[in-house]
Amino acid sequence: MTRLATLQERIDGPLLITNLINIRYLTGFEASNAALLVAPGETPKLYTDFRYIEVARATLGVEVVLSKRSLLSELAATLKGTLGFEAAALPYAQYEVLGSGGLALKPTKGIVEGLRAIKDESEIAAIRHTAIAAERAFEALTADTFVGASEKEVAWRLHQLLHAHGADNPAFESIIAGGTNGSKPHATPSDDIIPARTLVTVDWGAVIGGYFSDCTRTLATGDLSDELRRIYDVCLEAQVAACAGIRPGMTGVEADQIARAVIEEAGYGEHFGHGLGHGVGLEIHEAPRLSPESTDTLEVGHVVTIEPGIYLPGVGGVRIEDLAVVRADGLELLTSFPKELVTVS
Repeated sequence: MTRLATLQERIDGPLLITNLINIRYLTGFEASNAALLVAPGETPKLYTDFRYIEVARATLGVEVVLSKRSLLSELAATLKGTLGFEAAALPYAQYEVLGSGGLALKPTKGIVEGLRAIKDESEIAAIRHTAIAAERAFEALTADTFVGASEKEVAWRLHQLLHAHGADNPAFESIIAGGTNGSKPHATPSDDIIPARTLVTVDWGAVIGGYFSDCTRTLATGDLSDELRRIYDVCLEAQVAACAGIRPGMTGVEADQIARAVIEEAGYGEHFGHGLGHGVGLEIHEAPRLSPESTDTLEVGHVVTIEPGIYLPGVGGVRIEDLAVVRADGLELLTSFPKELVTVS
């Protein structure tokens, strides 16, 4: 069954899709201006303007409609009755435009995202391919000099290596956080020089063919203080426990608690202030969430990060992250770079 057919089975009336990533997922069509109208029992209609019409006409399974640049105003003038829309994707100003012709607008949440969360084997293969390329870039980075280089210099070198190993783009601005900057979970690479005898957190990923990867490793730049070594060992124990213990059917809260319990027992609970992980696919953050606030339940085919961290202000921090797919018997890791502490010069 195609993705469009699956969606048609899950809706009870017309649904207008304006999230461009959701349109790509459902049809394979990419553009900066498009809308997709899906209704039960009808051929889906793909609306786009002149700039993309030739590409759109090669899209299978849809009726292509040439529209004005202002798609929503044209749809408002031509569509009648009740229309579902993606509440998370449609800004209020565009909502007003869409409703200006008298349509009864019905908000929906997470319908296509729920489909996207369950990856098929072709998607898992694409994410695995992306993760491998990103890891090869990181492995090459660990042969470079860290001590005495600035965080920005290391980040730029990683950017170059990602492209050299086949990435279309980095998945996000890589995090390079050395020394005390490691206590900031989303530190921005700075001009600070990376010192010896500390920890350096590297959070990076790639995009290939639209699919993302995400991984974090924390490296040592020499012998560590007892405190830094301890937080690394505790974080690793928590991460390994979560990778071994997560199963389909668990809630995101239960999965998070596996790692959190280890960190709390070691006395660092207040220093692990974010969730254990998130889904990855056509976006770097998507469903499901693994956190104390999650409302999700893990299912076979979810691709998620497992990334506990410990962050000590004024001292440093550590995060260890793998990317994994949920299988019937547990997690299959898609990242393989060693998690035992690696020392770089």
